[in-house]
Amino acid sequence: MTEKTTSPSDDPEITRAAALLRSGRLVAFPTETVYGLGANALDPAAVDRIFEAKGRPAASPLIVHVASIHLARLIVAEWPVRADLLAHRFWPGPLTLVLKKHANIPERVTAGLNTVGIRVPAHPVALAMLRAAGVPVAAPSANLFGAVSPTRAEHVRASLGDRVDMILDGGPTDVGIESTVLSIVEDPVLLRPGMVSREQIEAVIGPISVAGVAPADRGHASPGMHTRHYSPATKVVLLSANDPLPSGRGAYMFMTSPRLACKCIPMPSDPDGYAAALYQTLHELDGEGHQWIAVELPPDSPAWVAIHDRLARAAAAR
Repeated sequence: MTEKTTSPSDDPEITRAAALLRSGRLVAFPTETVYGLGANALDPAAVDRIFEAKGRPAASPLIVHVASIHLARLIVAEWPVRADLLAHRFWPGPLTLVLKKHANIPERVTAGLNTVGIRVPAHPVALAMLRAAGVPVAAPSANLFGAVSPTRAEHVRASLGDRVDMILDGGPTDVGIESTVLSIVEDPVLLRPGMVSREQIEAVIGPISVAGVAPADRGHASPGMHTRHYSPATKVVLLSANDPLPSGRGAYMFMTSPRLACKCIPMPSDPDGYAAALYQTLHELDGEGHQWIAVELPPDSPAWVAIHDRLARAAAAR
């Protein structure tokens, strides 16, 4: 495995990453949300390597990353008006649109469904790599399935080791949690909340609904719909400000006031700052040998919906 700190102007490394993708290999790369584990989305054997490297179940589809709206339209069967409005408003950016797939997208990418999630990432390294590769890149988060997503290159290295052929190090990610996923195959349905909020989407296309529980026995419409996900090895406990801490030795991620007799980590009071810090904090605490990680629940308001979603899945019973 090669690991390289790079920038869009670092042409030899971008060129090498692109060549690896075209040859069916795996490249971890930064996006504005989390680091992705990329493979040529048009190559079923390369896509299989993603599932093998992550230990990912076949029911969990992959998001396909492209460098432009024009290229996104080439991998879908239909491009409705809603797609055009949302793409021009939020791309490049952390919004994934689920649409009917083009026949050239392998079913392995889409969990056997006739839909595909696509987005244009807002990271200069990712965009430079996609342009140089010249192929759509399927990419879930670059970590073992169900674990905390990587927001730094060292998280990828610690989780996947030599299962990836190259890591492009673009520094810490800005958004810090995965993209919002919205299906617009029929009536718009929010499949996974993210930092592009329901309210922001509705301001563009009108009312949308929210998906229920994903089926356990068939392909999910979106990644990130498993009950337990984004989870460190250490047990996560969610608490209100006045709830007692668990017994034993642990750490507490707080927003209002620290607790006695445990390691206390202050968290940002704004949702953007909190999201950017969340996975990095969980990664750090998970490596310190705690018996539990307690998290003070953030405010219950629309701006915090995506963060509540990630915390709830991280704390779900094993």
